[in-house]
Amino acid sequence: MKNVAAMIQRAEILIEALPYIRAFQGKTLVIKYGGAAMEQADLKESFALEVILLRYVGINPVIVHGGGPQIGTMMKRLGKEPRFLGGMRVTDEETMEIVEMVLVGKINKEIVALINHHGGKAVGLSGKDGNLIRARRLAHRTPDGQEVDIGLVGEVEEVNPQAIRLLEEHGFIPVIAPTGVGTGGETYNINADLVAGELAAALAAEKLIHLTDVEGIHGDDGALLSTLTRKDAERLIKGGVIAGGMLPKVESSLKALEGGTSKCHIIDGRIPHAILLEIFTKEGIGTEIVL
Repeated sequence: MKNVAAMIQRAEILIEALPYIRAFQGKTLVIKYGGAAMEQADLKESFALEVILLRYVGINPVIVHGGGPQIGTMMKRLGKEPRFLGGMRVTDEETMEIVEMVLVGKINKEIVALINHHGGKAVGLSGKDGNLIRARRLAHRTPDGQEVDIGLVGEVEEVNPQAIRLLEEHGFIPVIAPTGVGTGGETYNINADLVAGELAAALAAEKLIHLTDVEGIHGDDGALLSTLTRKDAERLIKGGVIAGGMLPKVESSLKALEGGTSKCHIIDGRIPHAILLEIFTKEGIGTEIVL
């Protein structure tokens, strides 16, 4: 009877997921993939299986991945020391070649191969493919307002989602490397969090999910916020509570919401099955951001 009880419990979990499967069927979910979930072997396997499951139940996952640590490692291997100004990687032409090699040629293909190995159908894209991401040079300013040249670092000017839509229609999972192309054909390195927000807005995605290495956003008192409104987010940014690496995640979430995304989530990718816990349970995990 113990085995039967355990089986019944598993069946009840499936029943609990049913209304969410029904609600999100045919909808697009943009997932920003990074941190430990992208580095630990067991979490990588779990991630691949989860996005395949989403696709099989009729949900359209679109993955945007980062790769900052891997870029830094490759630069050092090639004898080039990474440089940063205000948290932004200084990207000359040689560095951009390394960035593109690591993001597009290595990490992107590894994610695609992992999903395909487990029975999914993934296709890797960069911003150059189908003019997916048109970009312009980012005008970077220091805290004192001085403009500094950090090279081929870009910001999204326009997203052309046609290629993603075509892949979705044919059952494929798009995996996007965060590079963009300028008017002269030059390649730009773009913050992956911000790319995810722009893509979610362009696709009018149902959800944008950021996988991070923290449990979510904490308020003034240090407590985890289960829900965060735009007004409260702006207050916490102004007060310096939301800062550092969390800032682009929140900014991208607000951009997605303004573009028509229903909800954005910042969740702990170190938790096994974090995506499924967020999407298919009433309680969810981490912090949801709403207008």
